[in-house]
Amino acid sequence: MKVSVGQFSPTGDVVENIETMRRLAAAAAREGSGLILFPEEAMFTVGKVDGDFRAAVDAGWSIFVQRLTLAAAEFRIAIIAGGYESSGEDRPYNTLVAIGADGAILGTYRKLHLYDAFSYQESKRIMPGDDGLTVVRVGELNIGMMTCYDLRFPELARALTEQDVDLICVPAAWFKGEHKIDHWETLLKARAIENTCWVAAAGSMSSHCIGHSVILDPMGVPAAFLDEEPESIASADVTVKRIEEVREFLPVLKNRRIKSVREIVPAH
Repeated sequence: MKVSVGQFSPTGDVVENIETMRRLAAAAAREGSGLILFPEEAMFTVGKVDGDFRAAVDAGWSIFVQRLTLAAAEFRIAIIAGGYESSGEDRPYNTLVAIGADGAILGTYRKLHLYDAFSYQESKRIMPGDDGLTVVRVGELNIGMMTCYDLRFPELARALTEQDVDLICVPAAWFKGEHKIDHWETLLKARAIENTCWVAAAGSMSSHCIGHSVILDPMGVPAAFLDEEPESIASADVTVKRIEEVREFLPVLKNRRIKSVREIVPAH
């Protein structure tokens, strides 16, 4: 299946961002893609929201999901994108929604690891997820989801691999900073190589973020990538056959002797 990553700079307006995603989804569909992945905060960027953030989330999440389902059905393309979902408390969830090409909601994933690092505290505004892993089926592919800072925790990618995923999707708003592009590229390649699976990452091009969206094959080789394009897509054919080829001569999953143990630590 051909897969696309869509890169853009989300504003504080959910309707404006949906229009951008519609343009990119239509372009991906014209290329024959069966799935397009959008960045974290595709719904809107926290720092650009006018007024009360919780009120914006309460009003915006349903609009975001509803209009994405309409776009997916219109263009006949599956969509994965990041937004903010009400938790019923002061802090919303940072949530990915996966929508099938028929407009049906396939699943959601609430970001497990919040970005409390590099002098930033995402947990001040956002509620950590505790529902564990999300794997959805799109075409011939089993797809696992993680969000941005989750990438720094290899056990999450390995747990998804144990659920037989073929493709790990990583929407992100990866902050700029010293060595940050290096970290992003290295970690994405590591998650692909150590799990011998495909990885697709869609990066936000907000003013504080690096972009650098990419699709990596199971050897960590870029099949398609973007740099700092303000609004663009990159596409590649993602196949189960390539996974099987790599695992034939690089059977790391069969050779491992340490069995992983998955336990979701309660959030505080």
